[in-house]
Amino acid sequence: MCNLYSMTSNPHAIKDVAKVLEDRTGNLQPLPEIYPNTMAPIVRNGTNGRELVMARWGMPTPPGYLKGHKVDRGVTNIRNPTSTWWKRWEGVEHRCLVPLTAFSEPERLPDGKSRLVWFARSDGEPLAFFAGIWCRWTSVRKLADGETRDDLFGFLTTEANREVGAIHPKAMPVILTQPDELDVWMSAPVSAALRLQKSLLDAMLACVDPPRPYGMTVMRVSGRSVYERRLE
Repeated sequence: MCNLYSMTSNPHAIKDVAKVLEDRTGNLQPLPEIYPNTMAPIVRNGTNGRELVMARWGMPTPPGYLKGHKVDRGVTNIRNPTSTWWKRWEGVEHRCLVPLTAFSEPERLPDGKSRLVWFARSDGEPLAFFAGIWCRWTSVRKLADGETRDDLFGFLTTEANREVGAIHPKAMPVILTQPDELDVWMSAPVSAALRLQKSLLDAMLACVDPPRPYGMTVMRVSGRSVYERRLE
């Protein structure tokens, strides 16, 4: 399950590709490690068109899973968006695009330990987007902060493709790479939007070095070395 990703792309690229009309993030810096319950950029539908904003990663946890817990750390990955809990946020007003440059999955090693394996686009393009949803919610995210009202987000998952499945066979995030996909997710009726909940084709992802703010090296695609590219 993806619980760590990076966004080191130029914010101007995000605004250009996602057709953002208003940037509310301020001076957006590269984010080489984004963990659950931390702030990250998302693109959502605003009053005047698409806007780039910061939100906290982790949608509200269904109440049944919060019994006995003082803190809601959020749900980062959503497999069944049509379930009773998630269905309230299926409309275009709650859909969002989550920009990323790489994401990680844990690989279980023979000695019982694990390591993170990072994935990025194999075509040399640095930027992609998770298909996400967002909401405004009041909860206790951190005990020291008490109850706060936050903009929260999470993203959909689906079956793993070949590259991710070799490391983490259970699931992978829903990743959008084409402009028409971004438009469908952000504006189409729910039946059409949810047809995007599918894995990327095999060979569309490559294993990469852990992210750095200014670049990353693609190491292999299907086991073979390919190229090095600097992020912009």
